[in-house]
Amino acid sequence: MTVTTAPPQSPTDLTQRESPRLTSGHLPPWAPWALLGASLVIGALLFAIIAIAENSAFNVAGWAVVSAILYLVLIAIISSLVEGRRKGVDRLVTGIVSAAFAIAMVPLVSVAVTVVINGVAGISADFFTMSMRNVVGEGGGALHAIVGTLLITLAAAIISIPIGLFTAIYLVEYGAGKRLARGITFLVDVMTGIPSIVAGLFAYALFALIFGPGIRMGIMGAVALSVLMIPVVVRSSEEMLRLVPNELREASFALGVPKWLTIAKVVLPTSIAGITTGVMLSISRVIGETAPLLLTAGVTTSMNYNLFEGRMMTLPVMAYSQYMNQGIPAQAYLDRAWACALVLIVIVMLLNLVARLVAKVFSPKLGR
Repeated sequence: MTVTTAPPQSPTDLTQRESPRLTSGHLPPWAPWALLGASLVIGALLFAIIAIAENSAFNVAGWAVVSAILYLVLIAIISSLVEGRRKGVDRLVTGIVSAAFAIAMVPLVSVAVTVVINGVAGISADFFTMSMRNVVGEGGGALHAIVGTLLITLAAAIISIPIGLFTAIYLVEYGAGKRLARGITFLVDVMTGIPSIVAGLFAYALFALIFGPGIRMGIMGAVALSVLMIPVVVRSSEEMLRLVPNELREASFALGVPKWLTIAKVVLPTSIAGITTGVMLSISRVIGETAPLLLTAGVTTSMNYNLFEGRMMTLPVMAYSQYMNQGIPAQAYLDRAWACALVLIVIVMLLNLVARLVAKVFSPKLGR
């Protein structure tokens, strides 16, 4: 009996067999990138010729749009010819989704770059250690606004998080199918869309009835922000609680654990990551509000650590006042306004990082 063995294949043959060619029914991995580069080059040449002919500036936005359309057309046609119509449509839809993502990122990146470039000019040691008391023109800082922002936001979170979380627990665990729960859900949906100025007017009217007109306090700003925070906390927490499998609740009930302890020991720890993310979203929603704080907390140039007495400055209000009430030199006021915006963005970023850390630490550990 003769055994025939196949001749050994060289690495070159294996490489040629593994890497697809244009004639093998599959586009090689580099083909989409090559088409994208060719589209960018063709679009750049086209708009360069137009700019030279009309003696105008190079249209970057038009170049990006034309290049994207040209890429989508090329990738759809070439993929349909080589890989078939189904794969061509798949690559076309993938390109459209990627283009939509890029378009969505343009304003975000543009705002971030603009704030960083303009805000760095106003950042200094004095900016974080001094207030604007008795400062006219250059100098001064935003310590009073940073402290006011943190205190008011913290107070608003202390008010909003328990109310929003307990409301979400009632809607999911106790109020299923009840008329009261449907009414609460409707009111929460309505509160989600109210303008921020309405929340400020509500807080001002509430405290004016108690203390008289013209009152300005930091706690008023916290109440106004809590009106905006509560519906966001309720909706996000409600969705996270609904994602907890009922099997976990039923297993706890089967062991004789009461419902309130099941919620505290099973439901909340399972959904803590999503709830924390929702809370951070609500804080990010209100920390940059200006209109309600102008009505409630007011404007001041001095330090104030007491939420229950006197006016209290915040970063968004300071940025607004510095930009709208420019003195001499005007550039100093603009630099302080941009610096306030930059510090506000950094605070939001740090809060989100802390939220991710908290969610990672306290989320349930999965394992065998």
